[in-house]
Amino acid sequence: MSAAPRARAPFDPRHDPLTDPGPGTNRDYAPTYWLATAGEPPPDDGPVRSDLEADVVVIGSGYTGLSCAIHLAREHGLAPLVLEANQVAWGCSTRNGGQAQISTGRLKRSQWIGRWGLDVARGLHVEVAEAFELFRALLREPEIDCDPHDGGHLHLAHRPWALERIAAESRVLNELFGYPSRVLGAEELRREHLDDREAVGAVFEPDGIGIHAARLAFGYLRLARRLGARVHPGSPVLGWTTRDGHHYLRTPGGTVRARSVAIATAGYTPPGMHGLTRHRLLPVLSNSIVTRTLTPAELADCGFRSEAFYTDTRTLRHYYRRLPDNRVQIGSRSSITGADADNPRHLGRLRAALGRKFPALAGIELDYSWWGWVDVSHDLMPRICRPDPAQRIYYALAYGGNGVMYAAQAGKRLAELVAGRPLPRLPIFASPLPGRGPLTPFRRLGQRALYVWYFARDERH
Repeated sequence: MSAAPRARAPFDPRHDPLTDPGPGTNRDYAPTYWLATAGEPPPDDGPVRSDLEADVVVIGSGYTGLSCAIHLAREHGLAPLVLEANQVAWGCSTRNGGQAQISTGRLKRSQWIGRWGLDVARGLHVEVAEAFELFRALLREPEIDCDPHDGGHLHLAHRPWALERIAAESRVLNELFGYPSRVLGAEELRREHLDDREAVGAVFEPDGIGIHAARLAFGYLRLARRLGARVHPGSPVLGWTTRDGHHYLRTPGGTVRARSVAIATAGYTPPGMHGLTRHRLLPVLSNSIVTRTLTPAELADCGFRSEAFYTDTRTLRHYYRRLPDNRVQIGSRSSITGADADNPRHLGRLRAALGRKFPALAGIELDYSWWGWVDVSHDLMPRICRPDPAQRIYYALAYGGNGVMYAAQAGKRLAELVAGRPLPRLPIFASPLPGRGPLTPFRRLGQRALYVWYFARDERH
């Protein structure tokens, strides 16, 4: 049973994880479509009310943290305690687009080859393929009812030059990794999938599952608690000391003592939480909107014919899908800072993109609009590692917007690390997140300049 209901602090739409000291305490959820349609959240264990002990403390109750708790309990016989500053799955896990695809980080397979060579790239591909099978298996758990639609993923080319680029990447997938991606021309795309007016073709990846983001998180919560994990929302880490091989995590209601700590705070990692995570991430804001329910005429004009979901080829990509209740969701990158997050121009750009793709939806009424922070590393790839061999601290961070699927595997790998199990010899497990360079404090100046360049480059013909 959960503790008695507790008053929630108001949601802060301008929260900025790069400048604010922390995400707050017991703040309400963002006003997302997912939370509005998920039903009542399942029970949790309430805020920490006294000093506690645990085998392992997991900081963060999103997909990664809950998956870590699930696997610690089920596969390693450990009793994890999860600390969450606000509500369960308050951050990325209830603000994403609900798209699970066979990827992690921001780099393509060809870029893996360029950075590490073909053998390592093939190892990474095996890792994400295994991750997808784990994700599929979790969706079969009785606690998890997230309305999955296993229809594949379409990478839609918004310009002819972009189609050439993704067609080349499809050849890499097919010939070097044995993965059956398929190039679709414009007519085939419209006949089989949808009528996005910008699209000149696409690459189809058969592994892609659309899910209900909040129901997935709540399913993980139910499963973790059934296996014996304790999940405490409203319990931010306000202080962290280490003595005699134990970590002492101070929360508003008491201090939690543990030998091991696993960090799974994604884009909401507080800047001062621990020196091992400081300046290791660039939080990037992503906006999302959901329309009212479409009429039959609007659906016909958009030409939705499959259960696939979509990503276009802009660097500041649009991710979008038809939802099961015949609304359309679309999201993209937006503001640089939290202070500018509610600027109407970001919503205007997203509305304009929707109207370009589907003219029948230009100016359509919106039922939901929200934004959230994505964790991106400085080398665009995630890390699941023990950053300092002298400390029993572990983290899984920086999926770069591709965490809906891979977070399940990252949590499993994080649990293996905590339990002392060896991981595959891959770069994402072998080194900590890069960072802490002399230009780190000025990274948002560079981000602002890059966004201007990306907009100009992506829209060329």
